[in-house]
Amino acid sequence: MPALPWIDSDEALPPAHQAWGADSPAPGLLAAGQDLSVPRLLEAYRQGIFPWFSPGQPVLWWSPDPRMVLQVSGFRLHRSLRQSIKRHMREPHFEWTFDRDFSQVIQRCSSSARAGQNGTWIVPEMVTAYENLHQAGHAHSAEVWRDGELIAGLYFVALGQAVFGESMFTTAPDASKMALASLVSVCRKFGIASIDCQQNTRHLASLGAREIPRTGFIAGVQLACQKPVIPWAQQTLYWDELTALDSAS
Repeated sequence: MPALPWIDSDEALPPAHQAWGADSPAPGLLAAGQDLSVPRLLEAYRQGIFPWFSPGQPVLWWSPDPRMVLQVSGFRLHRSLRQSIKRHMREPHFEWTFDRDFSQVIQRCSSSARAGQNGTWIVPEMVTAYENLHQAGHAHSAEVWRDGELIAGLYFVALGQAVFGESMFTTAPDASKMALASLVSVCRKFGIASIDCQQNTRHLASLGAREIPRTGFIAGVQLACQKPVIPWAQQTLYWDELTALDSAS
């Protein structure tokens, strides 16, 4: 197994295909460093690479193969979720928004307890880095509100029309799924084919995500990065897009 390269701030990240393989202690691990600047994050995402590390570790860069991806056409609008969305759409105190409060969304994601995990990978350095990326126009949040209170949200990176899901939180049943459904509806409205999910989890698989080869994933990202930017802050949940998607599946 090759040594893990250390990348200084003036060096480029290695190509994704050099990441450690399935027979290594950390499949998908590519490099380590300290740089979480906006240019470094943009460089990484455009190549199918993302940061993920725990407190006390350096910045670790990853590119798993295969890659967990939610194809928008394969999103599973389960009956219970469909009913929850329809019910709440009739309630004037419910709202679906984008980029209203990115900072609160990422802070809530970082502090949410997760089954089987002690602590969080969304360490303070990550929060600061993605807030900077948001200020630069490349990181966004999808939010669900009830009576003016944020009850669920997710944050994601968008470069052109390449969308990379990061993390989500919820304080109410089905609410994080509603946030994801709103993101899916916008993707469908603008012809975005997929949402990167990075890691394989049972929850994501239940919503239709599946693994694809890294080479195909990166090729799709590079094409999508060249497409026009979506005005995310102007978006909401598009019910017609979801129902059309559900009927076609």
